Amino acid sequence: MNLSTLILVALGVGGVFGTLLNTFFPASIVPLDHYLLNPLGQAFLRLIQFVVVPIVFSSLILGLTRIQNATQVGRYVVKLMACYVTTSIISLALGIGVALLLQPGAGINGLTLAEFHPATEPPSMISWLLSLIPTNPLTALSGGNLLQVIFSAALFSIGIQLSRTTAQPFLAFLESVYTISEKILAVILYTAPIGVFALISSVIATQGLGLMARLSFYVLGLLVSSAIMIGFYVLILLLLNAQPRKLFAHLGESLSLAFGTASSNAVLPVLLQNAKDYGLREEIASFALPLGTALKRDGSAILQGFNALFIAQIYHVPLTPSLLLAVALSSLLVSFSTPGVPGSALITMATVLSAAGLPLEGVAIVAGVDRLTDGFKTVLNVVGNTTNALLLEAWEGNAAEAGAEDTLPEVNPQG
Repeated sequence: MNLSTLILVALGVGGVFGTLLNTFFPASIVPLDHYLLNPLGQAFLRLIQFVVVPIVFSSLILGLTRIQNATQVGRYVVKLMACYVTTSIISLALGIGVALLLQPGAGINGLTLAEFHPATEPPSMISWLLSLIPTNPLTALSGGNLLQVIFSAALFSIGIQLSRTTAQPFLAFLESVYTISEKILAVILYTAPIGVFALISSVIATQGLGLMARLSFYVLGLLVSSAIMIGFYVLILLLLNAQPRKLFAHLGESLSLAFGTASSNAVLPVLLQNAKDYGLREEIASFALPLGTALKRDGSAILQGFNALFIAQIYHVPLTPSLLLAVALSSLLVSFSTPGVPGSALITMATVLSAAGLPLEGVAIVAGVDRLTDGFKTVLNVVGNTTNALLLEAWEGNAAEAGAEDTLPEVNPQG
C-alpha cells in the first residue's frame, strides 16, 4: 500500500474502533483516550507542525527570489485575492442557500447546551491588519503565525533581491533548510497512519455517533455544501484542462491528512510537495499555497453562513434581509481570518453571531459534531487552495502569451 491508502485504511479502522469503544466499552473510553489515543494524535499533529514554519519560510523566500521584480509579486497577490474573494463568496452563498433549502434547524427542540466560552471582543479590521506585521521576525517564526511568517518572508525576499550576490550564502542556507525539512517530513509521514487512527478514534469514542444522528440534517447540509463546492472546483479544473483525476491522485496524501487532522496548517508541507509533483510551477506553488493556507477557507465560509441560519431557525429568529446581509458580510470577513487548526471556525463563529444579533449560546449546539465534520471542511480548503493556485498559473500563462503576441514584430506585406 502507498501512504495515502494506508492513511485511509487507518481512518476507517479508527472509526470502527472508536464506535466499538463508544458502544460496548464506555467505561474504558476516558482512561484509553487520556493515556493513549489523545496523546498519540496530539504528538502526530505537533510533529507535522514542527516542519510547517521552516518549509513555508524557506520555500516562500526561495520562490519569491526567483521572481525578478516586485511588480510580479504584486500581480500575484492581486490575482490571488480576486480569486479568493470570488470563490469565497460562492462558498458563502452555497452555505446560506443550502441552509435556506434544507431548514436544518426547523423542528429541533430540547437540545442540551454544552459549556462553551466564545471569544470575547472580536478585533477590529485595523487591529487585524496591524497584527499581520511582526515586530520581530524570530517571534513570528517561533509563534507559528503563518500570515506573519509570509509577511516576514516577503520582506526578506525584497532585501535579498536588493543585496544580490551578498545574499547568496543566506540563500544557500535556506536551500539546506528546505531540503532538511523535506527529509524530516518524509520520516514523520511514516507515523501518519498511527496519528490519524488515534485522532479519529478519540473523536468518535468520546463524542459518539448519537449526536450526529440527532443533528443529521445539520451534518447532511454541511456535507452537501462541501461536496457541491468541490464539484464546482472540479468544473474549473476541467475548464483549465488541469486533469482533475491526475491532480486528485497526486493530492491523495494531502487529502487524507486533511480529513484525518482537520488542520490546513498541518497539511501544508505535504501539499507543497504533492502540488509540485503534479506539475504546478514551483514559484507559484511556493507563494500561492502558503498564502492560501493562511487566508483561503471555503470550508469556513460555508460553515459560518450555514451555522448562523441554523441557529436562527432553532431560536425562531426571522430571516430578514438585514440579518442575511449581516451574516453574509461578517462570514466573508471572518473566513479570511480563521486559523488553520481544528475547531477554529467554531471559535470565530461567535463573531458572526454577534454581528447578526443571534444568540451566542447556539454555538454549543453544534460544538459536539463540529470535529466530526471538520475533516470534510478541511478537504474542501485544500482543494480550493490548490485550484486557486492553478487558476493563478493559468492566468499568468495567458498574460505571458498575450504579452509575447504584443511584442511580435509587424510584418510588412509589401516585403
